[in-house]
Amino acid sequence: MWFITTLVVAIGATILWYVVPKNYKLDLLSLMLWGASLMILVDHIVGYETGSFFKMETDGFINNSIALGIVMLIPVFLIWLVVLIIKKPKQNLERR
Repeated sequence: MWFITTLVVAIGATILWYVVPKNYKLDLLSLMLWGASLMILVDHIVGYETGSFFKMETDGFINNSIALGIVMLIPVFLIWLVVLIIKKPKQNLERR
């Protein structure tokens, strides 16, 4: 399910990329989310054994797979926010 969580957020970020002004760097966020979705899909395919392809529980530290998907998205959003913070002062200087 962490694949589905990441995929839904990637689709949402891509839709927002077309709607919201370009100064929010949603193209970068979409690219990071689509890359994460692709990596998770490859991991699912390579590690697939018999049974359900999308599991609701994991064997790791976080048992709920939806919570794992949300936790996996936190670093992506943090990196995106850091890029926004770094790029924003440069954009303000260029306007003057």
